[in-house]
Amino acid sequence: MTIKLHQTDQLTNAAIEITGSKSETNRLLLLQALYPEIEIANVSNSDDSIVMKQALSSHKKEIDIHHAGTAMRFLTAYFAIQNQREVLLTGSKRMQERPIKILVDALQRIGAYITYQKEIGYPPILIKGEQNLKSKVHIDAGVSSQYISALMLIGSSLPKGLTIHLEGKLTSVPYIQMTLHLLKDIGITANFIDNTITIQPKQVVTPKRLVVESDWSSASYFYSIVALSKDNTSITLSSYKKDSYQGDAVLAKIYTAFGVQTTFTNESITLKKESKHLVKPPIELDLSDSPDIAQTIAVTCFGLGVECHLTGLHTLKIKETDRLAALKIELEKLGAIVDITTEALHLQPTDHILDGIAIDTYQDHRMAMAFAPLALKTGLQINEAEVVSKSYPDFWSDLKNLGIKISEF
Repeated sequence: MTIKLHQTDQLTNAAIEITGSKSETNRLLLLQALYPEIEIANVSNSDDSIVMKQALSSHKKEIDIHHAGTAMRFLTAYFAIQNQREVLLTGSKRMQERPIKILVDALQRIGAYITYQKEIGYPPILIKGEQNLKSKVHIDAGVSSQYISALMLIGSSLPKGLTIHLEGKLTSVPYIQMTLHLLKDIGITANFIDNTITIQPKQVVTPKRLVVESDWSSASYFYSIVALSKDNTSITLSSYKKDSYQGDAVLAKIYTAFGVQTTFTNESITLKKESKHLVKPPIELDLSDSPDIAQTIAVTCFGLGVECHLTGLHTLKIKETDRLAALKIELEKLGAIVDITTEALHLQPTDHILDGIAIDTYQDHRMAMAFAPLALKTGLQINEAEVVSKSYPDFWSDLKNLGIKISEF
């Protein structure tokens, strides 16, 4: 599906409800599979979470998780401890190009039986579950925090728990902290000291109801919309909390540079544009703890004609697409001047945005949503717009509620 976003000058001040965080939901779904005493509320309605839930309840020998990267990593660890169960875990063509070797190596070192069915280091993988795994493992910390979280989530189910020694520079630390907090929330003893994570064994937990906070990554697109809008534009989003477990909550601080003020009220946030708070460019940010908001920030800077230099982006190359390369291609279509390295993006300021450009999404939900706020500056098309369902199925209808005119081809 291709959609056209018509340039919009005036937004409707609206209140939008965003469903639970995909990151929190998928962690809790796995923990619920291990500990059925847990009840989860405000579960994400994203494709990834639906796939995760279906996979955890499936009794099939072959499980296809399509494009769901988090599900691939978490389920690899989960099925590795399902005693006497054999599962072939596979995914889309792009998923079979995304590396999983570091996690598989770590699981194999503690006794898991996992073999590659095509290319070494990539899905599909055949997993034969084994409960009696070792209690200590070393893993490279510099590639993806999801590998580490996958090990943390199964640690308490092992006979002696699990001690994880992290080697190298840590990536996306807030996501590791999120996993740690959720483990503690259900009563599991877990610690993260220096570069060592320790998870104590626990067979049964006390029944508990956990409410998933709404997704801050999804909120990022509304921060961008407000940043690109006129003064006094405001949007209210729910349900959010000030003491969030999500690393992307740093948005509230980052977007003050673009004149967006965040007010927390009960379980909602109100975003308001106030140009008097704009920070003098260039914008320089290290996003190693929150790489998922890099696309949104880069597009915001382009829309405002602001120079930016974003670093800490080395994990973007192994996402749904090579996000750095995709950003460069699509921004340059619109008239931007962009330089990228393996871990950074530099955008030069420009005061002209080309009209009517068709943005390719590369089967990446964040490409579609990150570019959508440019409707405040120009008309544009989004190809394969349905890809937003991966994390935010209601995105286009929520934009319409803001007064952004959208038509389908």
